Amino acid sequence: MGAFVFLSPGLTYLVVLLLVPLALVLSNTVFRRGRFGGVVYEFTTENFARLMDPLYLGVVGGSLRIAALTTAIALLLGYPTAYAIARLSPKWKTIALVAIVLPFWTNFIIRVYAWIILLSGPGLVNSGLAAIGLGPYELLYNRGAIVTGLLYSYLPLMVLPLYAAIERLDPQLREASANLGASPFTTFRKVTLPLTIPGVLSGCLFVFVPSFGNFVIPEILGGNKSIMVGNLIRDQFLKARDWPFGSTLALALIAVLLVLLMAQAWMARRA
Repeated sequence: MGAFVFLSPGLTYLVVLLLVPLALVLSNTVFRRGRFGGVVYEFTTENFARLMDPLYLGVVGGSLRIAALTTAIALLLGYPTAYAIARLSPKWKTIALVAIVLPFWTNFIIRVYAWIILLSGPGLVNSGLAAIGLGPYELLYNRGAIVTGLLYSYLPLMVLPLYAAIERLDPQLREASANLGASPFTTFRKVTLPLTIPGVLSGCLFVFVPSFGNFVIPEILGGNKSIMVGNLIRDQFLKARDWPFGSTLALALIAVLLVLLMAQAWMARRA
């Protein structure tokens, strides 16, 4: 009884603000849109048939590619960063970790809008390129700008789990590898990397999931040229007022993320 009393606030929060809205959204997938929007409670499978339309499949595929590219770049940048931080002295390690999480202390929308100033035609990036005789380039309102914004926003989510995995490694394992004649690269490939695979998988999941469903960054930095699945779902609910089809798209997004979570758990157990 005592345990239930302590659990009840959190359980109530999850049920009222997560499970009930999620159940309402999922139940709308089998109904059809009203003439002027809303939901008409007549059973139909039309929403799932529309989901197979090449137009919507293309949006989902494009979102997967952008999220995968963002995750790959974040891993390439995040692993060396986490490895370098783990080898610092305790004082500088703390400073580096604070610097990594410092952007989270600023409003997310403000940070995204700051990239417009940096990437615009007369912005700081093009001005710097012009100073060395390059550019100007179209850096804004394209997929490259979206990947840049996603990478900036979620790179710390890659660095932190990687740092935790590397920090937990026993340094004697690397020393033993070096004493047996292994080069630094061989030690990294055969000792460090395999033992930090759980951190790699967690970091990839933490970056991929919010990148795949994000709609703010594509809206601000991508303009109308690149639509991701998050924008498509938002538009179905707020612009087209097609709640049943928007719910079906949301269900598809949840299904993809559940598959990724199960794959990550399976790969972590194998590792």
